[in-house]
Amino acid sequence: MRNIACWGLLALFLATGAQAEPAPDFTLKTNTGENLRLAEQRGKVVMINFWASWCAPCRQEMPFLDELYQRYERAGFTLFGVNVEQDNSAAQRFLEEIEVSFPILFDPTSDVSRAYQVSAMPTTVMVDRDGQVRYVNRGYRPGDEEKYQEQIQELIRE
Repeated sequence: MRNIACWGLLALFLATGAQAEPAPDFTLKTNTGENLRLAEQRGKVVMINFWASWCAPCRQEMPFLDELYQRYERAGFTLFGVNVEQDNSAAQRFLEEIEVSFPILFDPTSDVSRAYQVSAMPTTVMVDRDGQVRYVNRGYRPGDEEKYQEQIQELIRE
């Protein structure tokens, strides 16, 4: 119940421009078999994109996300694509069709998705260099790429 109250406050803070809350830490296995931990990314701007292979908007935005990753990686930016499916075989097939260079992580138990209160596919969370959630973007529509780019540039400049 405490987590729900914290996330409700976080939504209010983000809407009013007040101080953000710390991003919940997690460690997940990647599609290459290694474990990645969010806390180890401190000092970088991190985009966490929650997605599923059955989600048409997720599929649509994936190539653009890869472009963002490649464009801003050298400026202190990273992107975690977190697949939310229990069985990741469909996600693996999707990644054979659309290759991406950013890390793909798997959340088969939905623990991380619950911690971030993912309620829409895709959900994209922007975490600043200090590990604070600064933006939460739910869903995707063509043109959202510009919003993502503006958020990344702002957080990189800080």
